[in-house]
Amino acid sequence: MSRKRKPPQFLLCVCNEGCDDLEVRKLYQVLPDTSAAKEGYVRIIDESGKDYLYPTEYFLAISLPETIAEEFAVPA
Repeated sequence: MSRKRKPPQFLLCVCNEGCDDLEVRKLYQVLPDTSAAKEGYVRIIDESGKDYLYPTEYFLAISLPETIAEEFAVPA
């Protein structure tokens, strides 16, 4: 039995205080990181093109249709 791959998740940046690699009102792809989440952080791919940890409160969760999320996703 094959498992369906979970679609990519995105967050909307609502604050970028002290973070040059974030743009307010821009969507960012989330990378799963349970240990970061426990500490109040999310791992995202920022403007540098690399993944970094940022405070969770800098973002709002956004629900996109699966087809749109796949189009916006950064290739693995």
